[in-house]
Amino acid sequence: MAALASVASLVGAGAGVYAQTRQAQSQAALQQAQAQAQAQQQQQLEANRQQQLVAQQQADTASRQLQLSRTIASARARAGASGISPDEGSAAAITTGLVADSAAAQNASDQVYQARLASGRASLLNPDATLTSFVRAGQSFGSTVSNLLG
Repeated sequence: MAALASVASLVGAGAGVYAQTRQAQSQAALQQAQAQAQAQQQQQLEANRQQQLVAQQQADTASRQLQLSRTIASARARAGASGISPDEGSAAAITTGLVADSAAAQNASDQVYQARLASGRASLLNPDATLTSFVRAGQSFGSTVSNLLG
């Protein structure tokens, strides 16, 4: 009778371990699905943010180009009205300086844009906790076996 009780206890422990393993597997699958859904949502949010940044960068570039062309046209018109050739001498130096200033501002804007894009990059090391449930099941199995043996 004592042998039958120990066999029944062992079968019960095995069934318990199997149930815990199945539960851990289903929890792991659920956690993985949730992690994938969350990662997909974060990727979508990041894609939307990057699209907004691209649109803002393009609008800033177009605005800067328009302002530059108006400023150069105004400087050339003033130089022409004064009797100075707008393509030579100091008038050319002014337009070259305006173009250089605009290029420097655009470069600074591009660097800020790249920094903003890089700051929102998702980490590749996001935890998904898939191993935790298996470790817990192993600990539970170990404590069950030690209780049976001890």
